[in-house]
Amino acid sequence: MPANASGADGTVVTYGKADAPHTLEVYEDFRCPFCEQLETTTGPAVQQLADAGSYKIEYHLATFLDQGLGGKGSRTALAAAGAALNEGVDKFKQFHDVLYANQPEERDDAFADVNHLLDLADKVPGLKTDGFVKAVREGTYLPWAGQVNKAFDKSGVTGTPTVRLDGKKLDVFAGGKPVSPEQFTAMVKQVTG
Repeated sequence: MPANASGADGTVVTYGKADAPHTLEVYEDFRCPFCEQLETTTGPAVQQLADAGSYKIEYHLATFLDQGLGGKGSRTALAAAGAALNEGVDKFKQFHDVLYANQPEERDDAFADVNHLLDLADKVPGLKTDGFVKAVREGTYLPWAGQVNKAFDKSGVTGTPTVRLDGKKLDVFAGGKPVSPEQFTAMVKQVTG
């Protein structure tokens, strides 16, 4: 299990202040195109609110698209994200954002290639320590990625992205498009008062 993993069985990645008054749960798969749309449009606003202490983010990650599409890119990317988490939560968050910003077309299993993932890791300053590179190359966190996906399967969440604030599902897509940063911020204010 990577350092900095959280949750009862170490399958959750928590970003933000541990004592934040609210919790935003984000359920995602690194190969999910709708997750990519959400992360690349509304993602910065989601992070800003966490950075401001409005809530902490709990990432619940899945690898179910590997089964649906064939391949192993979701699991390989999640294992690499585990290696980033082992370096620090901020490194995980930056690498998570880089993966979504560089997501391959849905049927392209580019994330299965560890060399490609290591190239993408160059975009996160200070991430590519010897330990990180070794963990990605050797698949150190593949078993952890499997556990993380099992926990996702038990969550009852059936689609990604699913976003919940203090247990209340937020409709982050409207008319097939992600809500704007402004709409997202308004939704959060509605729940948190």
